[in-house]
Amino acid sequence: MEKTQEQTPMLKVENLGISFGGLQAVDSFNIEVQKGQLYGLIGPNGAGKTTVFNLLTGVYKPTTGRILLDGEDLTGRSTTYIGRHGIARTFQNIRLFKNMSVLDNVKVGFEHQYPYTVAEGLLRLPRYYRQEKKMVEHGMELLEVFGLQDEASYLAANLPYGQQRKLEICRALATRPKLLLLDEPAAGMNPNETAELMDTILFVREHFQMTILLIEHDMHLVSGICEQLTVLNFGTVLAQGETARVLKNPDVITAYLGE
Repeated sequence: MEKTQEQTPMLKVENLGISFGGLQAVDSFNIEVQKGQLYGLIGPNGAGKTTVFNLLTGVYKPTTGRILLDGEDLTGRSTTYIGRHGIARTFQNIRLFKNMSVLDNVKVGFEHQYPYTVAEGLLRLPRYYRQEKKMVEHGMELLEVFGLQDEASYLAANLPYGQQRKLEICRALATRPKLLLLDEPAAGMNPNETAELMDTILFVREHFQMTILLIEHDMHLVSGICEQLTVLNFGTVLAQGETARVLKNPDVITAYLGE
């Protein structure tokens, strides 16, 4: 029987692999993330997690396998194409435009939604003003969702670390993605910031009906919010399934969590 649209996974990855100079960095990687799911990708340093994210976002082109987003084959597509067709990403090391305002950082995410030509911008023609007005209004709405509206005019560099992470997620959501990839969002956070981040991620999933795939080393965060896990080790899948069961897997404990 053919799958209906409702049954189509948001992300389906089949036998994904890539090698660098003869070294197989990721081999036969398979994953299915359902619409609206909060899914974790974990594993020790060097396991291939960020390489998988780079493959999903078009930074690397896979040697083998395919990537399907909501049924569309994105294998080998450019980062720009993939971004426009529904995958947004944050990074372990926050990549904001630190010397731009909080609002202007969010507006960067709108660049393909409210287009105007270079000439229209230089000459300040009516469409430029209309599009800028829409971006400001939409940007402020997003900032308000994250409680950042009062900081809209601040330089991004002047925000506390936890708020910078929120802003990066906010900017990613400005692209209107179908799938949000979070690369170690709790990196560098203290326990209070991590607890607030957990609430933020859960809120994003519910408020935006967002599908989320995250890489994370903080097991408290992973066990607290992820419904399913895939564990990578040396570029291959070590375990996969419901979070509590995977974290009790003896192979996972040995390879990742320690005896």
